[in-house]
Amino acid sequence: MKKAQTIVLGLIILLFSNSCTTTVRPSHTKTLIIKRAPQYKKVVYVKGRKYYTWGGKYYKKTKRGYVFISF
Repeated sequence: MKKAQTIVLGLIILLFSNSCTTTVRPSHTKTLIIKRAPQYKKVVYVKGRKYYTWGGKYYKKTKRGYVFISF
């Protein structure tokens, strides 16, 4: 009887305990990548980082192209 109670208690603890890991998911699911920037783009520095701007939006240059950044 005591062995069965110990097993049941162990299962309850196992089922209701939280693990130490957390899952972080991005707030967006689709990333807009622009292959070529227009010629009229401007280079700006925000907090020492280089960004490109055109059409009132900011972009960061990556290996794949320009990625939209929201501030």
